[in-house]
Amino acid sequence: MAPVDLASWPRTEDAALAEQRRLRPLVEPRGAAPAPGSLVAGVDVAYDDERNTVAAAAVLLDLGTLEVIEESTAVGPIAFPYLPGLLAFRELPAVIDALAGLRQRPELVVCDGYGLAHPRRLGLASHLGVLTGLRTLGVAKTPFGFDHQDPAPERGAWSPLLDRDSGEEVGRALRTREGVKPVFVSVGHRIGLTEAVSCVLALTPRYRLPETTRHADSLCRRTLAESLAAHS
Repeated sequence: MAPVDLASWPRTEDAALAEQRRLRPLVEPRGAAPAPGSLVAGVDVAYDDERNTVAAAAVLLDLGTLEVIEESTAVGPIAFPYLPGLLAFRELPAVIDALAGLRQRPELVVCDGYGLAHPRRLGLASHLGVLTGLRTLGVAKTPFGFDHQDPAPERGAWSPLLDRDSGEEVGRALRTREGVKPVFVSVGHRIGLTEAVSCVLALTPRYRLPETTRHADSLCRRTLAESLAAHS
């Protein structure tokens, strides 16, 4: 997997919107879940906007045992300003660099964010999947701008996440722990929604968030702190 060439990365809102329109038809919103024992990666980023620095982490786990197999990080400049609906353009260069540092290719990448649950149906998970060809899904902590009914209280219960205008199902509100608020699962690329939900349940045996996300979040925050300390 090649690192991102920042010289050709979109720099303006118009250029980013045009790139989303170009990539959206390439999303494959269906496909099988990875087999038991496959390698699954979690990715996440941490920022320091004042120092224009972003740190990304990719953590590879065994889907069966949830053992950490490998870790990779990348630190670089923030590639894009913060604009609603265009978060992927800030995060993806560092995320792809971190994934490129893994020696083994994951069968699935779990993103801390959205896939098709996005105003233009190209959230970070879908964008990453199309650029890399990897199977991806998104797990978010909030429903963004979409509607849902609260799922039943038991683990594994879900309700559809719906576009407010069209009524289209763009994801699912999924209860990963009994009595704990749900997470919001959406397809990224090359996986179906039912399959994505089953993967998220496999990755959440004890906590609300997937083990992939928990490990990647901790690693990217630690990497950012170490990088800033080294340059202070």
